[in-house]
Amino acid sequence: MCRSYEDRPIERSVLLDIVDVASRSPSAGKTQGLHVLELTGTDRDRYWDITLPAERREGFAWPGLLRAPTLLIPFADPRAYVERYSEPDKSRTGLGVGLEVWTTPYWLVDASMATMALLLAATEHGLGTLLFGMFSHEGAVRVAFSVPEHFVAVGVVAIGYPDEATPRRGRSADRPRRRADDILVTPDQWSHDATSD
Repeated sequence: MCRSYEDRPIERSVLLDIVDVASRSPSAGKTQGLHVLELTGTDRDRYWDITLPAERREGFAWPGLLRAPTLLIPFADPRAYVERYSEPDKSRTGLGVGLEVWTTPYWLVDASMATMALLLAATEHGLGTLLFGMFSHEGAVRVAFSVPEHFVAVGVVAIGYPDEATPRRGRSADRPRRRADDILVTPDQWSHDATSD
């Protein structure tokens, strides 16, 4: 993850290619309920003014993050999934009744997969990225940029050319990564764990 950027714009064709790759990620029922809000220039500045006001920037650990030329905010549209699953080829699932019948919020699953594809595509173009949350600022961001009320944000992606002169690792960088054989389990491992409790 990149936390310091050059103040250099991303070519439009590159940005469109990255979003195109994201649009090809899996989508339940091919609903394609993804929307990506692009913030550049004054819109990007307004985002930072809302989420990190000037008086809080002096002590901000990642000043190079504010130079990212583009912020992308992936949003999922849950209503699109209800509408799609109301169509004849999907209506037998019963998921077209409403959001409350969905046991898994596939709009977020799909938007998250698209976000991962977006991150990987950006890397292929030599760009740095950082995915971070909006947390308590989501409501203010939603109002400022006229985001439809029912859309659900996945997070914010800062994207741009890495500033190699000021690299700085995040606080979590030294946390050990789980090994693959700790992640990949078989049913007998879980049944053994359950009997040993």
